[in-house]
Amino acid sequence: MLMYIACISLLVGGIGIMNIMLASINERIREIGTCKAVGASSEAIFTQIIVESIAVAMLGALVGLGFSFLLVELIEIASPAQNSPIITVYPMVIAVGFSALVGVVAGLFPAFKAAGLHPIQALRYE
Repeated sequence: MLMYIACISLLVGGIGIMNIMLASINERIREIGTCKAVGASSEAIFTQIIVESIAVAMLGALVGLGFSFLLVELIEIASPAQNSPIITVYPMVIAVGFSALVGVVAGLFPAFKAAGLHPIQALRYE
């Protein structure tokens, strides 16, 4: 059951990252067109968008880890039992890794869209 919730959460997070990146590209179409007009390659634009997408995902992972530490502390304060939850390094590494993977996958469509822009059409965009 928890696995299904985790998968749905990753899917929703990925869709959110993709929407953020698409909105970012829409706001920066002229900037991307200018970069391509002065010599930036499609690969450079693609890489920039993927790196930004991973950065958004990593920020989400860090916020999530911070909230999980806070939640564990609150649980320990509320019920000082012997079997209180413990956060180990291995699940944190897995969470950050999956977050990076979701960032890459969610950034692919926006990155291909930005890399495929033609400079003239992008500069004409209002």
